[in-house]
Amino acid sequence: MDLSSYLALVAIAFMGAVSPGPSLALIIRNTVQGGKAYGVATALGHGMGVGVYALLTAVGLSLLLSSSPMLFDLIRYTGAAFLAYLGVKSLMAKPADPNAPLLLHQSKGHKGAAEGFLIAFLNPHLALFFIALFSQFVHSDTGWSQALLMMLTVGTIDALWYCLVAVLLSTGPVLAWLRLKGHWIDRISGVVLLALAIKAIL
Repeated sequence: MDLSSYLALVAIAFMGAVSPGPSLALIIRNTVQGGKAYGVATALGHGMGVGVYALLTAVGLSLLLSSSPMLFDLIRYTGAAFLAYLGVKSLMAKPADPNAPLLLHQSKGHKGAAEGFLIAFLNPHLALFFIALFSQFVHSDTGWSQALLMMLTVGTIDALWYCLVAVLLSTGPVLAWLRLKGHWIDRISGVVLLALAIKAIL
């Protein structure tokens, strides 16, 4: 891949990362509930999920999805179920004490990373996005080295963007205000996630 093609890949990957969607809602929710470390863990997990999806797409999964409606529907419904689960969880969350200290255990960091990974990996729209994106760069002779480069580029851009979001949200007065309004943020995030789950099914 030449430099101009790589820069085009970087630009498109960045635009895809900053587009709002269920991932942003999850990063906001986890940062408000668990602070910067929880939000960053979620962001890193999301970047890994995006990177794995990019790698699978580059080596041919996108062709399988586009030619197998049953497999595509299986991934779509699984992803919608996960979005719905997160939405219901947010709607049922109890109001937190805004003055309580933030506690982040290692297991919670793992939970955030797992949630970030799953919400990315179970999103069938990523397959469509990568089909459109990689059609310019993937050829019949594309090898593992180029596929890995695409994976690292797309996954790193995604993770860095959401890490930045988590850090900005957890900065002093910003996080304090968000925690004060955390109950309403949970409700709004829940509605958004449920709406996105319905949209994914329809």
